[in-house]
Amino acid sequence: MSDYYLFQDTKKCIGCHTCAVQCKSNKNLPVGPRISQIITVGPKMIGGLPRAAYIFMPCFHCEDPWCVAACPTGAMQKRAKDGIVFIASDLCVGCKACITACPWGAPQWNPETGKAVKCDYCMDRVDEGLQPACVTVCTTHCLSFGRVEEATQIRKVRHAEAVAALDQSSFA
Repeated sequence: MSDYYLFQDTKKCIGCHTCAVQCKSNKNLPVGPRISQIITVGPKMIGGLPRAAYIFMPCFHCEDPWCVAACPTGAMQKRAKDGIVFIASDLCVGCKACITACPWGAPQWNPETGKAVKCDYCMDRVDEGLQPACVTVCTTHCLSFGRVEEATQIRKVRHAEAVAALDQSSFA
């Protein structure tokens, strides 16, 4: 697993896809590959109203990534310093082994280059101390990025705020 974590607060996400558009723009990708996917769940009837949820699905930067093991050229790599899984595109021959190996569909095919592409947490930006592109444009601020221990704290704070809001609404 990576030292970093990209956390989505699903209660705040409105499914605007701004993150996915920014990702494509930042990586100069054509229409086809979707390296940060938004999965729509629903709509379902909740309280008599139709509701949908949106799940942000970037690469999980697995502890033991199958895509890295499947790559015959060594193009798919995992950085030793922080566990970010990335593609060295100069080594990629477009065999699609990584795409087939990943159970989450993280590596995608770029028809313009004839090579695989995937979320790498915008590691060039991370190395400069910046946030991934998707996080910087999230209109509802539902995406958070940081070290695993920071993300855990963010989740705790958001949960406490949600519980406090529920407690206050019961007195109204």
